[in-house]
Amino acid sequence: MSAWTPASWQSKPACQMAEWEDKALATKVLDKLGKLPPLVQASECEKLKQRLAEAGRGERFIIQGGDCAERFIDCEADRLETQLKLILQMGVIVEHVTGKPTVRICRIAGQYGKPRSKPTEVVDGKEVMSFKGDNINGFELKDRKWNPERLLQGYFHSTATLNFLRSYVSSAEPADCTNIDINALRASKDYAEIVSDVRAIRAKDSGKDVMDFFTAHEAMQLDLEAALTRKVGDKYYNLSAHLVWIGDRTRQVNGAHLEYFRGISNPIGVKVGPSMKNDELKELLQILNPTKEEGRIMIITRYGAGKVEAMLTEHIKAVKECGIPVTWQCDAVHGNGIVAESNKYKTRRVEDCVQEILECMAVHKKCGSILGGIHLEVTGQKTVTECLGGCEGMTEAMLTKNYETYCDPRFNYSQSIEAAFTVAGEMLHERAAKRARK
Repeated sequence: MSAWTPASWQSKPACQMAEWEDKALATKVLDKLGKLPPLVQASECEKLKQRLAEAGRGERFIIQGGDCAERFIDCEADRLETQLKLILQMGVIVEHVTGKPTVRICRIAGQYGKPRSKPTEVVDGKEVMSFKGDNINGFELKDRKWNPERLLQGYFHSTATLNFLRSYVSSAEPADCTNIDINALRASKDYAEIVSDVRAIRAKDSGKDVMDFFTAHEAMQLDLEAALTRKVGDKYYNLSAHLVWIGDRTRQVNGAHLEYFRGISNPIGVKVGPSMKNDELKELLQILNPTKEEGRIMIITRYGAGKVEAMLTEHIKAVKECGIPVTWQCDAVHGNGIVAESNKYKTRRVEDCVQEILECMAVHKKCGSILGGIHLEVTGQKTVTECLGGCEGMTEAMLTKNYETYCDPRFNYSQSIEAAFTVAGEMLHERAAKRARK
């Protein structure tokens, strides 16, 4: 295999990347990004790698979540605090119910990109550039031109976001993250038990470690990612985030994204969907982790409820055959998208997403492998109406009340908390059943 550099991906075919009309401006922007300070430290990336290895062994559980695609307009203190608190609270719930420590990873401070099926789309009878996320172009029609200067805006919004989150965590008390609101869960058949758990969580003397979090995003725009790659010692790291992942649309074995990812030392995620062939998965893992480093690779499966057993069983078999260690994570949202019949809104059913997680747990149990975590698109905003179902009984008619997302629909606050309790309860049930068999 040829030598790797942060630019060697340029010799390979690339998918899902914006092409810049003004090449000179793009070069100027990327040169500037290459000189700006990193957002995270290599030591933090290595710490996360250790945590992922522990999750792969069943010693921790990963809670990963956040926006489908962040928006520049949401870079506000209240929204950022609310988003972080939700992920931390979901982690606290799982830790309390199961007794297993969690790893909290936020889709934040860089998740500004969005893959699209085609570079253009027709809106109101006019063909325009597809919206690919705020760091590429704007959602409004007048802002649809792909603009490299937005990459700089993305960097500075990411910097402001991470600066606020770090300062919040350093100054806040752990009790700030245990004030879990369950008013919307009153219709749950498990409400009395949830109330008891929340009281116990609030009564605990939690340490500062419950406030730890890591950042992640899909590394799709490779010229941006390469510009934010730094050499630390004899290794290279993408220091725009602790973890970056390859999307299901960009994981071609001979493609530019795999070439870029094979050379960075971050822990990396790989989305694996129904189109992934077993031999392709083996080859991909060999390229990304030839030294069989534990915690290096997180496989993020995304099949859809009802499809897990047939697909995941074969993928687990393939991974076992190649002998490369991975941490398994269930993306429970991207295989469960639907369009509401009454108003054509993109949405998801909470129950379908939770069902996919439960199916993943069952298959891993059957195959003797370990589900290391879950991956959801969520918002800490309580009034958002984007996903159907849950205890609050979100209906299609209710979707129009506060549908904020520019991209994919997210669980709102109560739907996210409900999902955390459901998953934690199933984990506890599995743990009790395992002990009973001994």
